[in-house]
Amino acid sequence: MRIGTLVINELKSTNFCIEFENSKLPVNRINAHQMNVILGFLISCFILLAPGCRTLPNQPPSDAIATTIFTEPLAASAQNIPASDFNILGRISIQDKNQSFSGSFRWQHLTTSDEILLFTPLGQAVAEITKDDEGVRLITSKLEAFYATDVESLTEEILGWRLPLDGLQYWIQGEHSPLTAAEKDLDRKDQVNAIRQDGWHIHYSSFTPAPLNSLTLPRVINLFYDNLRIRLVVDNWQLE
Repeated sequence: MRIGTLVINELKSTNFCIEFENSKLPVNRINAHQMNVILGFLISCFILLAPGCRTLPNQPPSDAIATTIFTEPLAASAQNIPASDFNILGRISIQDKNQSFSGSFRWQHLTTSDEILLFTPLGQAVAEITKDDEGVRLITSKLEAFYATDVESLTEEILGWRLPLDGLQYWIQGEHSPLTAAEKDLDRKDQVNAIRQDGWHIHYSSFTPAPLNSLTLPRVINLFYDNLRIRLVVDNWQLE
């Protein structure tokens, strides 16, 4: 580990004394046991710093989960309950075993349509994804247009990772989709910690006050599906 090596070299090149109970020893006379103590200290420091470099966030502590709710799909006649309309701006990062991507996004969700714009960190367009009564369309930065019946399969084919739009329109608001069975973990304040649905694990890291009312809305969301991780940070919420 380079950090440890640099510190050890600095220790070796510095003329200082280590004080023991009854004597002072110059650094160049430190014995093997004492050097092992120093190495152990440096390794401990590295371990303390290492969590900041982890790819996946920690699971919420077990004592933060007060209740787990199991829900069943609604009857067919009630499954057309739409997610609330919204317009959000935020940041997105994608990571799996084959690729990684980070940038920003804008998502306008209406009862009858969705429009998602993906950008690079420099603001260059990556893709435009739209869904309406006619189906799903994805336009790339090269102005190539692709069509499908669902967003998840289309984004996996063209972008290399799947975007679960059917469920995400609910999950982004801290709710489960009424279309399929789900598990939802709540904390002691009845705020959602996690949702498991359709093979996806959704974890909520932080919330922000909703505009014009006392509710809170998710701000940082991590979604997991097999080796795929999607992290969303919502910087601006507009409920419509």
